[in-house]
Amino acid sequence: MPQAYIAGTGLYAPERIVTNQFFNELYKKDIDTFLKEQRNIYQRHWMSSDQTTSDLILPAAQQAMKNANVTANELHLIIVATDTPDYLSPSTASVVQHKIQATHAGTFDINAACAGFVTALDTARRFIQTDSKIQNVLVVGAYAMSKWLNLEDYKIATLFADGAGAVVLKSTEKFTGIKAAAYKSLGEFHDYMGIYAGGSYKTFNQDILDKKEHLLSFPKRIPPETNGNYWPGLVKEASEMAGWNHREISHFFITQFNVQSIYETMDKLELPREKAHLIMQSYGYTGSASIGMCLADAVQDKKLKSGDKLMFVGSGGGLSMTAVAVEWM
Repeated sequence: MPQAYIAGTGLYAPERIVTNQFFNELYKKDIDTFLKEQRNIYQRHWMSSDQTTSDLILPAAQQAMKNANVTANELHLIIVATDTPDYLSPSTASVVQHKIQATHAGTFDINAACAGFVTALDTARRFIQTDSKIQNVLVVGAYAMSKWLNLEDYKIATLFADGAGAVVLKSTEKFTGIKAAAYKSLGEFHDYMGIYAGGSYKTFNQDILDKKEHLLSFPKRIPPETNGNYWPGLVKEASEMAGWNHREISHFFITQFNVQSIYETMDKLELPREKAHLIMQSYGYTGSASIGMCLADAVQDKKLKSGDKLMFVGSGGGLSMTAVAVEWM
């Protein structure tokens, strides 16, 4: 059976940089100290009013294709993971296919919230393994959440940011690449955080807009220990499926929402915290884009070498969690 490996990576963050000082001035209080000490966030990037999610994807995708030595015409499938799409329908992946002129590629979106990129990686892997016609797949995680922020809520608005992380997966006969995946969902939390208008539950009307119910909200508080309780088990499950001991893992790429949850996970795994690559200090929380951006940043820093064992852990609203074990080629 052919395997799927990551042949190229790319990332993009929009040009506008919003520092913590912006929020200090906006809210007339010290936001900066909490963000730095508890979230490891120093700044974030926000898109311009005329940019769309697909606009964020293009530079990241082009960078990934260049690094993979693949042209748009050689792509067989495009998967976009996002919960901030260009449109409710059609898919953002179809927009990307048109913009890069990937005329031979099929397209679809995945919405697993902030676990989307890791879920899309595993999905692409399974296409490559089971369909000989699919050998090059573009996988993108993209986030344009600044357009869905309620600036009256400083606890939410200060965390979120925009960006895109992309990879190109290629088929190989070598027993390497994406090795295994583990999933966990806690559906009882589906109404705790999200964007709750625009679908069949609440269609748009003036009352919805006036109450700002079309924006990101946290109606209930997810217990802060939730991720730290479940991530270590997912890591161990995916490691076992890959035939690894989790202590062999060289690098972790974990949803960049809360650095304390990442530290808690590494501590429970009895591994050095330094094994978890972090980018939220530069990019803020970029949701479904964060793990792809994190990987691309590590590649740019030349942190990875052939044979390294990597673990991706995505977690997002729903509550959806996915862990994917990857051997770097």
